[in-house]
Amino acid sequence: MIKVEEAITIIEANSTKMPTKNISVQNALGYVLAEKVISPIDMPPFRQSAMDGYAFTHSIRHQYDVVGTSQAGDHSNKKLKATEAIRIFTGAFVPDDANTVVMQEHVMANKDSILIATMPEKNANVRPKGEQIAKDEVVFEANTLITPAAIGFLACLGITEVEVYKKPKVAILVTGNELIQPGKKLKKGKIFESNSVMLEAALQTIGIEKTKVYRVKDNLKATKKAVKGLLKKYDIVLISGGISVGDYDFVKEALLQNDVKELFYKINQKPGKPMFFGVKNETLVFALPGNPASSLTNFYIYVAPAIKTRIGHAEIHKPKVVRKLNSEIKNNTGKTLFLKARYDETNVTVLDGQSSAMLNTFAVANSLIIVPEEIENYKKGQLVTLLPID
Repeated sequence: MIKVEEAITIIEANSTKMPTKNISVQNALGYVLAEKVISPIDMPPFRQSAMDGYAFTHSIRHQYDVVGTSQAGDHSNKKLKATEAIRIFTGAFVPDDANTVVMQEHVMANKDSILIATMPEKNANVRPKGEQIAKDEVVFEANTLITPAAIGFLACLGITEVEVYKKPKVAILVTGNELIQPGKKLKKGKIFESNSVMLEAALQTIGIEKTKVYRVKDNLKATKKAVKGLLKKYDIVLISGGISVGDYDFVKEALLQNDVKELFYKINQKPGKPMFFGVKNETLVFALPGNPASSLTNFYIYVAPAIKTRIGHAEIHKPKVVRKLNSEIKNNTGKTLFLKARYDETNVTVLDGQSSAMLNTFAVANSLIIVPEEIENYKKGQLVTLLPID
């Protein structure tokens, strides 16, 4: 059995980035850039008006003759005298001879002239060429997550394709003779299987939208066969249950018989101690506990950072936060504790119902309090470290 920190280090050392591919910008949401992106143009590519109003050369004058119009999409570089202005609209080209735009609300206008009632500062309401970004500047560094705003920015620069890291193919293998799928009649001795849908949802939060779920009965032959097939097809295999030391827990043996290299088995923590991590070729295998709260805890602590590494994220761990404890915590286990909790701007409260089999508390928690194995007691009012999970 190893420490939490050791487990994290081993997983990080064995999690490599996926190969890259080119993808259209419109389909790139949720991917991570594999190389830096350079701007092919200035943005804006010309001086733009930031307002509907009138463009003119700033002076002590307040009255100007209106000699033309510049609409968005036009490119009329009309010569302007010191006494002249043009009607202009938001986003339109500002003529070279103009250096200021006055808002239309600040003028008194008739058909051929304007009187500026409130004079703006020189250069007001004119967006300089390259104000957002200049040609040949870096738009995004490698390892940047592509968000909706990033897609919009890339598109406004005329960029249609980017190089990204592929997303790993992920499979979930569910074990347990006692499990039936929600929607079926619940018979005596059976429970509804929830880990697969829970893990699928958790995977979606880190950019893995498509996951295949497989189910297997609790016997070695079936488990070994199922594992063999998944190792050939997937980059990451998550196994739910069957990894403890019961008479019907066959996962570890099935993995070893399929030549999965065991990197660790069991972590000195609560909940989530019975976890296996191994590799075969480039495939990562996480055999998670069957108890739902243990499974989800280990997903947040170990699985999510490994997947983020494979996708190409620069930062794979959520930033931890520190809050003042609302009640005492005792740890007489000698293990690292991950306690479901809720925090606000100043305090954190340990929630009732910390059982590894219970999800009702997890469903309302927004963090896990981390109690290191060497800490036996946290007093009320003491500062503690949290991992946000919302």
